Amino acid sequence: MAAALVVAGCALGGCSVSLSDMPLLGSSDAPAKPKQADAFPAVNDLPANRDEAVLAPAERNKIEQELIAARERQANANTAAGAAAPAAGTAAARTAASR
Repeated sequence: MAAALVVAGCALGGCSVSLSDMPLLGSSDAPAKPKQADAFPAVNDLPANRDEAVLAPAERNKIEQELIAARERQANANTAAGAAAPAAGTAAARTAASR
């Protein structure tokens, strides 16, 4: 019975409010916590318009081509590194087998 009470007390301990938040037990000289108003924007509250212009199609194509080239370079580097690793592993296996 006592063990059940201890387990229930620990489980409910996570749902408790800290003592400093309670109005009767907290100190009176503590600064008030600001309420977090406007945590989410209003439904029809739209963001401000951007000052910057949208990229021109030529600039966008240039950036896309640079990203594609970088992706291909990375894929080629990974493929080369992946091919070198098994070859090194088989050489080590042959050396260990010959001993």
